Amino acid sequence: MKTVYINSVGSISSQKTFDNSEFLDDIISYENNMISVVNPNYKDFIPPAQSRRMAKGVKMGVVASKLALKDANLNTVDAIITGTGMGCLKDSEKFLSAIIDNDEQFLTPTSFIQSTHNTVGGQIALGLQCKGYNFTYVHSSISFESAVLDAKLMLENNEANDILVGGVDEIGEYTSKLHQLINHIKKEKITTTKLLDSKTEGTVSSEGANFFVLSNKKQDFSYAEIIAINTYNTLGDTKISDLAKIFLKEHNLDIEAIDIVILGNNGDITYDGFYNELSSGIFNNIQQVYYKHLCGEFNTASSFGVWLASKILKTQKLPEAVKLNNVKSSSYKTILLYNQYRGENHSLTLLRKC
Repeated sequence: MKTVYINSVGSISSQKTFDNSEFLDDIISYENNMISVVNPNYKDFIPPAQSRRMAKGVKMGVVASKLALKDANLNTVDAIITGTGMGCLKDSEKFLSAIIDNDEQFLTPTSFIQSTHNTVGGQIALGLQCKGYNFTYVHSSISFESAVLDAKLMLENNEANDILVGGVDEIGEYTSKLHQLINHIKKEKITTTKLLDSKTEGTVSSEGANFFVLSNKKQDFSYAEIIAINTYNTLGDTKISDLAKIFLKEHNLDIEAIDIVILGNNGDITYDGFYNELSSGIFNNIQQVYYKHLCGEFNTASSFGVWLASKILKTQKLPEAVKLNNVKSSSYKTILLYNQYRGENHSLTLLRKC
């Protein structure tokens, strides 16, 4: 089977990540429990007439995909695979509100048509005139990992050469209020850069789009090699530290072979224990990194983690803002990422420097 590489990245997040020439040089701190992305100038990427009709999630996805394609020096790809937890949430809320407001009568279908989860992938394909395989995975907080797994299998079996893969989610105000009522989002506004000091239930809700061109052809500008991805719905009686050991052993690696472990801590005191088990246990002497204080939490936030890992492996730089401990590595060759959401949908991702 062929090796799979990350050849390019494109990111729209709560930081100024749309500029690929920078790498978290200026960190933006928020005082809130719900944060939006830093918007690029969409007119530079999408004609204004089209942009006005697009949901925010679609615009973020289209721009992030264009950034990734530009970074890979490509005009099109063989396939497009997208992961999203909630799809175009704002249009879904708009349509449901219209049903109530209009007593289920005289409804325009526009919001319903634009609210489907595969709208992002469809709009990207229309813009590229890509008529190849186009699939959207809606698997909650492992939606992005599911998309990457699909692409990885296609590339390993030589069914495609270049695949655009991404994760995208947007904030919906009504849905966010519901999550806040049930303590999924923090009730109090906090300073995002001090997220892990909050010691309360819930997290900081956000949105974002992160796209990558995956390929079975290594280029001079390639970022990383994807060694493996495993997902687990629930752990049962198994400890995450034992699972991580088994995962590494399956790929002939021991704990000392990991240069950086990237953890998805989101400040929720109820569920950050999974990360703490690793950080204070088997990876205690490994360089630890976190990122959700920068991008917030959303169903495909792990795609930002992969963006971060890819940039670290290519630039061999580790921004101070993401360091979780004081352990230092002389070089960064192998990175392990771990993410979970509310005790479910655990994922382990292994990347290696090209």
